Amino acid sequence: MLQFLVRRLFLLIPVMIGILLITFAIVRLIPGDPCVTMLGERATPEKCEAFMERYGLNDSILKQFGRYIVNIVTGDLGDSLRFGRPVVSIISERLPMTIELTLSAMLFSTFFGILFGVISALKHNSAVDTISMIGANIGVSMPVFWLGLLLAYFFALVLRDTPFFIPPSGRFDAGVSLTPLASLWGLQNLGGFPRFVVDLVSNTAFFNALFTGNWKVFGSSLYHLILPSIAVGTIPMAIIARMTRSSLLEVMGREYVRTARAKGLIERLVISKHAMRNAMIPIVTIIGIETGSLLSGAVLTETVFSLPGVGTSLVQAILARDYPVIQGFTLVIAIIFVLVNLLVDLSYAYLDPRIRLE
Repeated sequence: MLQFLVRRLFLLIPVMIGILLITFAIVRLIPGDPCVTMLGERATPEKCEAFMERYGLNDSILKQFGRYIVNIVTGDLGDSLRFGRPVVSIISERLPMTIELTLSAMLFSTFFGILFGVISALKHNSAVDTISMIGANIGVSMPVFWLGLLLAYFFALVLRDTPFFIPPSGRFDAGVSLTPLASLWGLQNLGGFPRFVVDLVSNTAFFNALFTGNWKVFGSSLYHLILPSIAVGTIPMAIIARMTRSSLLEVMGREYVRTARAKGLIERLVISKHAMRNAMIPIVTIIGIETGSLLSGAVLTETVFSLPGVGTSLVQAILARDYPVIQGFTLVIAIIFVLVNLLVDLSYAYLDPRIRLE
């Protein structure tokens, strides 16, 4: 397993180089004068000259690329043109919200998707199977923004004065906020990548509650994640349910499953130890794809529920032509996809030991 991990890590090197080249080229391939494109109406000859000097755009491409790599390694992604703040600071504020939403949505969709898929496979061609697959088809075809608005209306307005009320927007209840860990630990002067990590941990509700002991923050965050998690997790749940059903039905007809039954093994062990493990590879693939997609930002869900995540921040940066923010978020999203794919590869090797020998 260790050798397999090392091989996969070495294969990530050319992928990371390609990501750096693409994100570096985003700004350099903009048609026309980059200063005029970024500054718009504020672009004057004096400001453009200072702009080109500040960002080193007068240097050779190789020198610019080398500086870009050094800046990334040191945790410097530049400053936002719109806010005048470091891009890493904006990412550390917005990324935790998206991670929390993604994890909660994928836990919901994976649990219920696999559950419904297994039930449908075991009750093949029965009424339960038909109802489950009809529900999965409805889930796939249901627009996220429409479902989000419907959930918000029902749980926030229809059930407003009942114990089943769920807040329709925001990340925390009124009066609940995160405690800055950098101030708590006396690390206000910390900079670069270490400060980014501290701020990222600080802005994650679970870790903030863990280090401060204020579990009210974590509880409030979970409470506000219920509706958006259901809204954004419905489509992945339906896809996972359909994939689980088809994959398990295929495996159930294999010879080793019939052999296990012929040896007198109880049905529960036949399903859990022999059939389900071999059926999990395509399911894990779907889970990895959906997780990577959600981590890149669920724009509609974040907009409907007023969540300050990656998706809404990236859209706002594109509309405002804030290219350093676009470049920074694109780099982070690409790295997240690579890490998710690495975890999927490792899960393949765990589920099927033959893959380790490839």
